Amino acid sequence: MAASNAHNGTTTNSIRHAFGNVLAFFILLLIGVLAFSIRLFSVIKYESVIHEFDPYFNYRVTQFLTKNGIYDFWNWFDDRTWYPLGRVIGGTVYPGLTLTAGTLWWVLNSLNIPLSVETVCVFTAPIFSAFASWATYLLTKEVKGAGAGLTAAVLLAMVPSYISRSVAGSYDNEAVAIFALIFTFYLYIKTLNTGSLFYATLNSIAYFYMVCSWGGYTFIINLIPMHVLLCIVTGRYSSRLYIAYAPLVVLGTLLAALVPVVGFNAVMTSEHFASFLVFIIIHVVALVHYIKGILSPKMFKVAVALVVSVGLAVCCAMVAVLVALVASSPTKGWSGRSLSLLDPTYASKYIPIIASVSEHQPPTWPSYFMDINVLAFLVPAGIIACFSPLSDASSFVVLYIVTSVYFSGVMVRLMLVLAPAACILSGIALSQAFDVFTRSIKLQLPSLLGHSHVDAGEASSESVVTNDSMKSDKSEDTSKERTSKKSKKKEKEPVEKPPSKSQIKKRLLVLPLETSIIAIVLLVLLGAFYVVHSVWAAAEAYSAPSIVLTSHSHDGLHVFDDFREAYAWLSHNTEIDDKVASWWDYGYQTTAMANRTVIVDNNTWNNTHIATVGTAMSSPEKAAWEIFHSLDVKYVLVVFGGLVGYPSDDINKFLWMVRIGGGVFPHIKEPDYLRDGQYRIDSMATPTMLNCLMYKLSYYRFVETDGKAFDRVRRTEIGKKYFKLTHFEEVFTTHHWMVRIYKLKPPKNRIRGKIKKSKSKASSKTTSKRKGLKRNPF
Repeated sequence: MAASNAHNGTTTNSIRHAFGNVLAFFILLLIGVLAFSIRLFSVIKYESVIHEFDPYFNYRVTQFLTKNGIYDFWNWFDDRTWYPLGRVIGGTVYPGLTLTAGTLWWVLNSLNIPLSVETVCVFTAPIFSAFASWATYLLTKEVKGAGAGLTAAVLLAMVPSYISRSVAGSYDNEAVAIFALIFTFYLYIKTLNTGSLFYATLNSIAYFYMVCSWGGYTFIINLIPMHVLLCIVTGRYSSRLYIAYAPLVVLGTLLAALVPVVGFNAVMTSEHFASFLVFIIIHVVALVHYIKGILSPKMFKVAVALVVSVGLAVCCAMVAVLVALVASSPTKGWSGRSLSLLDPTYASKYIPIIASVSEHQPPTWPSYFMDINVLAFLVPAGIIACFSPLSDASSFVVLYIVTSVYFSGVMVRLMLVLAPAACILSGIALSQAFDVFTRSIKLQLPSLLGHSHVDAGEASSESVVTNDSMKSDKSEDTSKERTSKKSKKKEKEPVEKPPSKSQIKKRLLVLPLETSIIAIVLLVLLGAFYVVHSVWAAAEAYSAPSIVLTSHSHDGLHVFDDFREAYAWLSHNTEIDDKVASWWDYGYQTTAMANRTVIVDNNTWNNTHIATVGTAMSSPEKAAWEIFHSLDVKYVLVVFGGLVGYPSDDINKFLWMVRIGGGVFPHIKEPDYLRDGQYRIDSMATPTMLNCLMYKLSYYRFVETDGKAFDRVRRTEIGKKYFKLTHFEEVFTTHHWMVRIYKLKPPKNRIRGKIKKSKSKASSKTTSKRKGLKRNPF
């Protein structure tokens, strides 16, 4: 009878397990649909259009790849950017996004699905957001089980921080890089749990894809060595840890060096040195463990002393070599962005071009609530849950959240790296909480309903958490049956076996029924608030493309399409080889949408070239004309928001032009543009500010709009209202005055002898008579 009950319980458990797997599969499909569909508001509300600035360059590169092939892409020299320097595209871009979208386009067209390259680029980010949600499920499942994995996956599908970089049309590197980041971490944890060399190889390939996709791959190659070192220090070294780490360093570094933009930086820059140092340490530890298994205790002490001394000598030698390699570099082998992360004040002091980017600024406290919302309050609970019990996988997640919180506090762009960690820990916290509350209700509900009998399947599945009443029922049933002494002993064993476990489970899982119900209701309301906030963020905050602006007023919705209007005018009214100068923010869009050569763009690789443009904008009109004329510039484009209240215009960015220009050309000094330390454009502005080119090109004829020349962004009347341009002429201003295009006037022809009429003629006649010189016919 007992054997048949056990068999039935086993069958019931297997059926439940299979049903749970099928249900989890369909839930994951729905999560993928949710992740894809919540990012389509931009297409529904506006149109299928590329967003922001960098995505236009990625789109242009993808067009070139699909048209000319991969070999021409690797060897492409783009002469339409950074004139007259140009740019080698294949060696200066992370090709992961471009190759991914190009492959998708090729596969779809091979299947006779004729989508345009632009459509594929628009929908690449929503597709990979679904992949990122599934990767989050796999990673969290390895840490705390399938329930936590499903919860974390649905949280990541809707987290606003990730939505901001993966809406339809946001064709940037992070669109595929976040999936590569999470998937690499999953394969590392999977290898750590299984010790499989197969997963270790897949981990190296996933890391290679991450290197191809985004410069943030250095976060991986530093976080994983930190976790390996943590495991070694806390005495958790194992062969599984060695298999998870050693192939990643060797094979991953070799693969990373194949990416042209990385190349020998994979072994020559300081961002990678931590992985090599931990690689040496783990081999020393592995050698010590191997010697311990084959030697006696006395010989082991001698051998350990020898191994440790040799290991220290090797480490010191490696450190000396590394110090010698990086000593010649002023940044000690670190890149400017890495130094700005390690020292938040570094960029503002030494590299203003990095500090000028808005996404490189530190975030404010409200931005945390905006981007991760209630997850900020669930993360501490998830950290506590990871410590009960603490495993290699859970310690990695804790280390991930700690480092990502620090980096997100330095740079607002890295909120994107924090979001997956916050979702994983919040998913663990919610899953554990629901598990505690539902088990408490399940254990107390039968007693309240008056049932004293529990099904065999439930009893077998909940044998760990049986209470005293269930034990008494079992003892009464067994006393009624006539069994032998052996069977009585067998039946007593499961009752006497788990007393300690049941006490622990009762203390952890059994809570008052009313408390459990109220807690579940509160958690459901918290989840509903998160869903509402995420949908609002996806629909309103992060779906509007920067190329098309909208505003709401009492008379309805207003659409500002000035950017495309200006680029279309450039495309149709200028020559194909004309050069356009603007601040670097608009370089990618000008090249991609107007198909015109630009002086600088968003790659920002040459600080001197950008400083030259900044100096021209900061100089008086004649000096600026000479700078632009020397660069063969024919048109100058400025963005002005004073009429419609667009705050991200060139006047608001102007001080960064001054700082960047002054960093290379010392005659440009920031205090010359400030009045008592304040940046002003009204009547109290300095003469240097009122006479610089940026002021004149922005406010030329502005007084004609309302008669007062009131700037709605700066909320003041401008200081210099009536002036004329002598070296530039206005050729086009968009409907809302947001984009203004000026043409450089040609240099005046200087003809000898052509002076003022009366005096010049008389003087020329007298001098010719006196000296007897012939007039120059030319």
